[in-house]
Order: sequence, then C-alpha cells, then structure tokens
Amino acid sequence: GGLGEEVSLHILPLDWGCSMSWMGGLVPARCPRLCLLLALPLLATSLVVRPHGGLGAVSPGVVVSPVASSFGSSRKLQAAIQRHPVPHSPRGPARGPVRGRTGVSMMCGVLAITHSKLSVTDLRLKALTQQRLVRHRGPDGSGIHVVDLPGNRAAALAHERLAIVDPLSGNQPLFSQDGKLSLTVNGEIYNHRALRSELKNPDVFKTESDCEVIVHLYREVGEKVAAMLDGDFAFVIVDEASGHVFAARDAVGVNSLYMGKGRDGSVWFASEAKALVGEVISVETFPPGHYYSSETQEFTRYYNPAWRDADSALQPLDLENIRNTFERSVEKRLMSDVPYGVFLSGGLDSSLVASVIARTRRKRFLELGDPEDLKPLKSFSIGLPGSPDLTAAKKVADFIGTEHYGFTFTVQEGIDAVSDVIYHLETYDITTIRAGTPMFLLSRKVKAMGIKMVMSGEGADETLAGYLYFHKAPDSQELHEELVRKVDALHLYDCLRANKATMAHGLEVRVPFLDKGMLDATMLTDPEFKMTRKGDATQFLEKWLMRAAFDDEETPWLPSDVLWRQKEQFSDGVGYDWIDGLKAHAEKVISDEDLASAETRFPHNTPTTKEGCYIRQIFQSHFPNNEWGRGVEETVPGGPSVACSTAKAVEWDEAWKDPTNQDQSGRFVDTHDSAVA
Repeated sequence: GGLGEEVSLHILPLDWGCSMSWMGGLVPARCPRLCLLLALPLLATSLVVRPHGGLGAVSPGVVVSPVASSFGSSRKLQAAIQRHPVPHSPRGPARGPVRGRTGVSMMCGVLAITHSKLSVTDLRLKALTQQRLVRHRGPDGSGIHVVDLPGNRAAALAHERLAIVDPLSGNQPLFSQDGKLSLTVNGEIYNHRALRSELKNPDVFKTESDCEVIVHLYREVGEKVAAMLDGDFAFVIVDEASGHVFAARDAVGVNSLYMGKGRDGSVWFASEAKALVGEVISVETFPPGHYYSSETQEFTRYYNPAWRDADSALQPLDLENIRNTFERSVEKRLMSDVPYGVFLSGGLDSSLVASVIARTRRKRFLELGDPEDLKPLKSFSIGLPGSPDLTAAKKVADFIGTEHYGFTFTVQEGIDAVSDVIYHLETYDITTIRAGTPMFLLSRKVKAMGIKMVMSGEGADETLAGYLYFHKAPDSQELHEELVRKVDALHLYDCLRANKATMAHGLEVRVPFLDKGMLDATMLTDPEFKMTRKGDATQFLEKWLMRAAFDDEETPWLPSDVLWRQKEQFSDGVGYDWIDGLKAHAEKVISDEDLASAETRFPHNTPTTKEGCYIRQIFQSHFPNNEWGRGVEETVPGGPSVACSTAKAVEWDEAWKDPTNQDQSGRFVDTHDSAVA
C-alpha cells in the first residue's frame, strides 16, 4: 500500500487467494507468494498491521489491516520541520536550510587469568571456581582453556555463554587457525560479515560466531582490531607462543569488564568484579574505548571521536539524518535467533526504540517475506500500581501494536530486592540502585517468559541533553562539555545498570542510542540545538531535536502526548513512592549514630544521607574492603549530584551548592512538573 493507505489481506486457506481493500473498496488481486507465507504458519488467523507500528493478532477470519509505509519521506519530514522551524545557532558558520539526505551473537560472562605462577592443573581449578561467580550471565554453556606460557607462567580463559544467534554452535573460547591464539569474548559484532570479507584468508572460520572474526583479524592487524569493530564487546586474547595478552572494551562501555593484579604478578580480567574480589590485590574498571597490551602493561585509547572537542560539534541541524541513523542503529541490533522484546517505559527513548522495531519488522517482512516478522513484538514495563510509566507504556503499546506486559511491584518488594541488586550491580551509587531495582525485577520476569534479548533506550539523555538539569546550562559550550562528561561516565552508571540488572538473569540488553554512528550524529550536532528554551516555537522541551525528527502527522511514530512527554527518570517514572519509600525505610534502619560514624567506616566516598549509608552498608557486606588497599569500592564514582548531573554541573545553580538540595531525582530540578518544593 501507499503511505497511510488502508490495506486488508484476506487469508483463504482453501485457494490461498489474496485480495486487497483500498480505503474501503475491494480490488481483487492475486499474490500467492505473500498469501502462502501468511497462510502456512497462520492458516485463518487474523493479523492487524497498524499504520504506526507492528502487527497484532485478532479473531480468526478475514484480516482487515491498515498498513503504512515504514520508509522515510522527505516530504513528511519537511512538514515536521515546518511545524518546528529550525532554530538559529550563533555558533559556527551561518546555517542554511535543513539538509535532507535523500552469525552467532554471544552475551556472556568472561574470566581470564594470565601470567599466573600456578601450575596448569591448579590454575584450571582456580578458574573453574571463580568462573561460577559469573555463570548467571551465561546459563547456556561453559568453556575453559588453560595453557602454559613462556617463563614458567600459565593462562586460563573461561567463558559462560548466553547464546542469542545460532544457539547450537559457537562455544568459547575461540581459536586462531593454528590454535595458538585463544579468545574469550562477551559481545556482538554487527559488522562481522564485512570484516570477514576483508580478511586475507576468509576461509579460516570454524564457527558461525560473529565474534570469531576478532581472533583472525587480530592475527592480521594486531592492536588495530578494536577500532575496526562495530559492536558492544569485552574480550581477552592470549598468544600461547609469545605469552602476549591483549584485551579491549567497546567504545562507551556497554559491556562490563574489570581488571585486577594478583599477588603472584598475574593479571586478571572478568565481566564482573565479584570474580576478582578476594583473589587480587587491586580491582579497577577496564576503561571503555581502550585496549590493554601486556607488552606495555598500559591502556591505550583507540576510540577518539571528533565530538570530544566542543569546537568540532558544529554540524547544522539535520533531522532526517538523525532519524535515519537511529533506524539503522535499531535495525542492526535485531540480529537474533531467539525470542526478543523491548523494555518500554513509556518515555520518549524506549518508545522510539519500540516504534522503530515494529516498523522495521514490517518493512523486513514486505521485503523478505519472513513470517516471523508478522508476530507481534513483545514489550515490557514495570512500576508501582498507577505509576506514570505503566500508563504511558500501555498507550504506546496500543498505538504501535505490541503484545504488551505491564508488571507491578510494591515498595516492600523493591526494598526486599535491594541487597540482591547491590550484589549484582556492584555499586553503591544511589540513583543506580534506585533505577536498577525495578529493572532487576522486570528482567527476571521477562527472562521467565522465555525472552533472551531486549532493546532499551539508555544513552539518549547523555547525548541529547535529556536530563532536566540541562535546562540550567549557561550556554551551549558548557552543555556540550557536560554531555562529553556524561558519555564518558556511562559505563559507571546507566550502562552498568542496564548490563548487570539484565545479565543477573541471563538476559541481554542492546542499546541503539549508543551505536557509534548514532553517537556521531547526535554529538556532532551543534549543541545550540540541544539547549532548552521554554516558550519558544522550537526547543521548548528537552531532546527537542529527537522529538522533531520523529514528528510525522501522516504516519505518526508515537502518540503526540508521549512524543512530547517531559523527561521522567526511570526511578521516578515507576512511581514517586518508590524513592520516597526507600528513603523512609533507610530512616528507620539507619540511626543518627550510624550516619555520624560513616566517615570512619567508609572513608572513600563517604555517604552523607541515611539512604546512602543504608546502601553502602549492604555493599560492604557483599564486598568487604580489600586488605591490600584497592578494593572494588574504589570502582564506584562519588561526588555531589543533582538529577544525575556531574559535580561540575552542580555549579550551574546556586541553590544546588547546598548539600541538602542535592538529590539525584529529577524532581529536585525546579523545571520538573512535580518538583520538590
């Protein structure tokens, strides 16, 4: 059908016929291939293809389905731009008109112990013991490889597998053709097919794993391999012949990775710090966008995007490029052979992810005819009864046609889960625990339904100035510099939460807003277009440019009141009583004496509130201080914050400098519709 045209597909099992209704008038047509694809798996089951979203099942019989094109339209985008005129930017050269631009995935748990003085036999036992601590990340299988290294040293690579694509193959560790290089990796490489074709010998592969290309590419290009990968990853390679160790982490730290030094000089790597605690004399976060080489024993930054320099963020507003780049980012992450879904909070970010998935599946069916794409996308939300997120998520789900599941939890259930959340997330950052608790509870329910992968909306607020405190940015340069700080810290906050809260239950999360192409598209855009200007015709709401890019009256992506809904932090959106209830509980169980002695007990990042002290005490029970002085507590950031700001941004408002006004809830910014007085 054409744009916005109504089409009905009649599945007739007797003669496999197909007719189409154009805006109420029946026009007979014969399309046996399409009808056969529809009829064989579904027989007389009816489907609804909604103009703004996915496909949903209705009662058996005739299918009447409004279909809208999922393809972009410059005409429609220009109409959106006319509704939201392009604001003028004083930075950089004068702006003209808006430009129009016509295998096997494995999320898992890894452990590597390198240059150990233990014998191969003892090292295997040690690795097997510690490997169990990350098994929740990969319940589908385990693997281990132990080798002797030069200099009377040994190495062990262990792997716990969560299979997302082709579950029957691709066990790890993976090996080079000669078997001398071994690889353990947690990740998915979206450009693996292109990289395979660039190899000098593309016939060396032993599996269909998208990650196997890493070890063969490393053999050919060495340390350049990390910069060539498009994906989310954390990996370690050991060269048995030379003893060289090479490790790398993805650009912004979507996948977690820690590193530690053993008492015998060994070097340890693990997806989670708990596999290192008690075995090493120091624990540190492996920095994202870096690789480590045992030859230099140093980290080297390989990810150096131009947007790190504010002077490079001068691109004019290009709404079509933003939208098209985001669509591509979502589409590449649909690589899966197992049931998947989407976290749908009802906020802008997750709602756009869900809407784009629904349209992409419909477009893919029309192009390739895969009946799997006719099945409705599953979406999931969680909140306290009556929470704003549950209401908004249901509205979006109905609009785009997902099979939606909204779960509720009570404040007491959240409090009961806090200890487990702290153990799995390995942090005592307050907002991470606040938001991580409902995500942890939701992930468990989603995994119990047979889902193994979900998409989520993390990263949009850090690249598009979505947090409400950005309203206070004094100018666009300071705003951009804060965005860079926020992206740099994602691996300590939202990426850490999303990765570990889901992987605690063997569920993979993918985050299209943090695709490298999407990062370039958003972060290189002149930050003047991210400033919030209340009352103006444009930029009157945070993340205006993303909203405007998907504002299409002809075939809307989202309900208007959701597309233009004010930012609500996840920990707030699940219901304000959650944070208030957690604080009230902490007031009951933490005495004034407990808080007064916090500086003595917790000299690093001393908690200043009873809520912070409560969370820190639980953290301490799981991860006691390292007797050698560099424990996991030093991997957690600290400092003042308002509504998830960095310490630097606290300077933007004089009132925020008062510690009693510092809280990470968005309600502590006076621009919030329900601001704390």
